[in-house]
Amino acid sequence: MKQFVLVFIILLISAASFQPSAYAYSYGDPSEEKVAEAYKEMVVKLNDSPPDFEEADKIFGTVKEEIEMHMGSDAVQSVQSELSEEDKQGVIENMQKVLVLNISRRLENVSNNFEDYDTSKKLLAKANATYRALSPIVEEQDSNLDGEIKEAFESSLEALGNPGLFGVGEQKPDKEKFETNKEFILSSLQEQFQMKSLEVGHFSESASEGENAGQTEDWTDLSQYKNWIPILVLIVAIAGVLVYVMKKRKK
Repeated sequence: MKQFVLVFIILLISAASFQPSAYAYSYGDPSEEKVAEAYKEMVVKLNDSPPDFEEADKIFGTVKEEIEMHMGSDAVQSVQSELSEEDKQGVIENMQKVLVLNISRRLENVSNNFEDYDTSKKLLAKANATYRALSPIVEEQDSNLDGEIKEAFESSLEALGNPGLFGVGEQKPDKEKFETNKEFILSSLQEQFQMKSLEVGHFSESASEGENAGQTEDWTDLSQYKNWIPILVLIVAIAGVLVYVMKKRKK
């Protein structure tokens, strides 16, 4: 009996550890950020010959309301002004600054929701998705810094900890570690993109929670067959123990 109990415990731990190692430290899909995607599409249109400012303006229109809500009307006016003047470089540079502000608000919201693992992980994924749009620019100017920022994002994810499965495989969160990484990421981007301040001003926390609420983390999405594996392992293990116990009682 002791041997079967030991096997059951091992299977339980294995199932719990399987999930974090395979999925918990992945930003998962979808982890796209609407503003970052709009920026990339705008750059494509602006790199046409000649630059297609009309299409870039239409794309900007799809995120204008969100930018104004979270980054303020000044951010919208700056980009809109450059579009009106058909200043390609001005549009791109101002949109890059908008993305930096977006990373800042996402990371600040992680700090504010640090005890909520699911919400924090989603917000961090959004920040990371935004940085991926800026990464080629940073890498071109300072490849070492780009690598360090990417490592800081990975370290930030680890700092969130992991609740594990039924408490098994739990990893304690480390807010101090997260704050250190956040400070490095934001100060580096502020200097890299020559911004005086990263204060986002018009930010609605409830709106942020709303836009993330409908998303499902990749490793908790039971519509994906692979995510049933840990559950099936547990069911089989429990069933095996029950069958063994019942047979022992009959004897």
